[in-house]
Amino acid sequence: HPILLIVAIVLVILAPLAAQFVHFAVSRNREYLADASAVEFTRNNVGLKNALLKISQSPQDVKNAKDATAAMYISNPFRNKKKKKGSWFATHPPIESRIERLENM
Repeated sequence: HPILLIVAIVLVILAPLAAQFVHFAVSRNREYLADASAVEFTRNNVGLKNALLKISQSPQDVKNAKDATAAMYISNPFRNKKKKKGSWFATHPPIESRIERLENM
């Protein structure tokens, strides 16, 4: 029975971490789905591509963004603070990746 107890403790520790990774992956996937829906609705992937390029090149940073509301923004509101691209902990996919998917549509 001690082995079952150890396995249970390990699962209790790892389950929240796994849930957080799933949360981040779903959030990134929603960005891609939103882009696909926008292209389907407007039938204009070039317009969305240009908009994403403009947003990514904007020097302005969101000053009052919170971690809890980061997923509600079009692009990562912390892009100037956190430079890691494609991180497992990112709520937004890199804009370059979103543009690449748009070009493949």
